[in-house]
Amino acid sequence: MPVTIEAPEIASKALADNPLGDPVTRRLPMLLPPGYDSSGRRYPVIVGLTGFTGRGLMMLNDSAWGPNLAQRLEALYAAGMPHAIFILPDCFTRYGGSQYINSAATGRYEDHVIAELIPWADAHYRTIPTPEARGVFGKSSGGYGSMILGMRHPDVFGALACHSGDMYFELCYGRDFPAFCNAINGAGGVEPWWRQTAQKIGAVEKLAHEDMEALNILAMAACYSPDASAPLGIGLPMDLRTCERVPEVWTRWLEWDPVKLLDRYGENLRALRLLYMDCGSRDEFALHFGARLMAKRLSERGIPFEYEEFDDGHMGVQYRYDVSLPKLARALTPAEKSATTGAAKTKRGRA
Repeated sequence: MPVTIEAPEIASKALADNPLGDPVTRRLPMLLPPGYDSSGRRYPVIVGLTGFTGRGLMMLNDSAWGPNLAQRLEALYAAGMPHAIFILPDCFTRYGGSQYINSAATGRYEDHVIAELIPWADAHYRTIPTPEARGVFGKSSGGYGSMILGMRHPDVFGALACHSGDMYFELCYGRDFPAFCNAINGAGGVEPWWRQTAQKIGAVEKLAHEDMEALNILAMAACYSPDASAPLGIGLPMDLRTCERVPEVWTRWLEWDPVKLLDRYGENLRALRLLYMDCGSRDEFALHFGARLMAKRLSERGIPFEYEEFDDGHMGVQYRYDVSLPKLARALTPAEKSATTGAAKTKRGRA
């Protein structure tokens, strides 16, 4: 039996008057399991978060080379995965993404997900409205969002899966700072660079690789270090001329690094029914080093988790959902609890 897809429009109060003027009304794809209409039962909820420049609807894109999320779920259900309701938020911004957190430079996207979308789903669908029956997963920035929301909201989520998530900021972002400085300096500053880039986007021009590198760092700065007194309302973590860190701004970035946040929120992770992470051993953004460091820090604290490393890079690894989603569904299904290892596991080759 097929998955049923509904895509209602939600008018957000949390995003009203967002500083970028991004849309307040967003589509919220809802993936209902086979037999939902006739079963009468309630289901666990799993929230899916897309990566940078993505929105929930993109997880349903048709592809000639692989299944979209709905098709993947149909195959997983046929193989015995417990049924769940999937929610796919749209937290896109004109800079490319929100990191699923609140920021004075982009908007209140954490509030949008936690305080609006989940209660809305509980009110309109037959969910099991408890944290023990809610999970969150995502890849890249979506993996970051799943880790951050799982850390910060144990009253909402009881399980998470983080695929190739942003961690260890010094490495995963710092390596792109020189390219960012070159791009901004070449344009004569942040504001002229953004005007030029926004014009390209508006004209549906393909952004060059260096434009995307710079856009990613600008978006991260908008999320992690908003500053009303700075150009575009964004504080930059580096000196544009020398590329050296600006300590007071860089410290604000590190306050959002999952590896650092363990000191503050680690105990929240201990209570999860499942904490799953994976990453490709050849990740182009060096995120496997952050994942390994996160696994090390979790082990040091005795926090249960599962970590798998596979022989691949960052792109086109949605097949890893075939591993994580059954684990999440089992962990969130009543009377079932997923076993956790408390130590890292490394797997080579595709799952």
